[in-house]
Amino acid sequence: MSENDDYVIENADAGASATIPMEAGQVKKGGYLMIKGRPCKVLTISVSKTGKHGHAKCNFTAVDIFTGKKLEDMVPGSHGTTVPVVKKSEWEIIDIDEEGAMTLMDEAGNQKVDVNLPNIPDGFGEEIRDAWDGGENTVMVTVQQAVGEEQIIAYKKETQ
Repeated sequence: MSENDDYVIENADAGASATIPMEAGQVKKGGYLMIKGRPCKVLTISVSKTGKHGHAKCNFTAVDIFTGKKLEDMVPGSHGTTVPVVKKSEWEIIDIDEEGAMTLMDEAGNQKVDVNLPNIPDGFGEEIRDAWDGGENTVMVTVQQAVGEEQIIAYKKETQ
């Protein structure tokens, strides 16, 4: 290799997995679970008694954390399932353009430009735009990240 060969590093994460394995019987109500490849928050868990094959079944009812769709899954309690790694972070709105693309900044001054106004639930994006009022108000948003997706899940209007 010559001296002029440059390596371009596009991404600098530690290679951490977006999900972690967990025994189905260890998942709790209010926790997170992957169902049909989607990150979900567990609403209810019902556990059936052990049957003739010796496994108690865990029946999960959960809601997709990004789309709000209700999903169900049944897994033997001693078998493994996957749990998404969910991160939440606070950001201040710097700008919102006409298409709904947002410029956000965290407390350390880092900027994020790859987030759009949310369209789930209906009217939530417009509610945030109205609260921001063309930059007249300081609005903090909570961005939730899991399995390579991110979405704004809450906002708070700061009082001056």
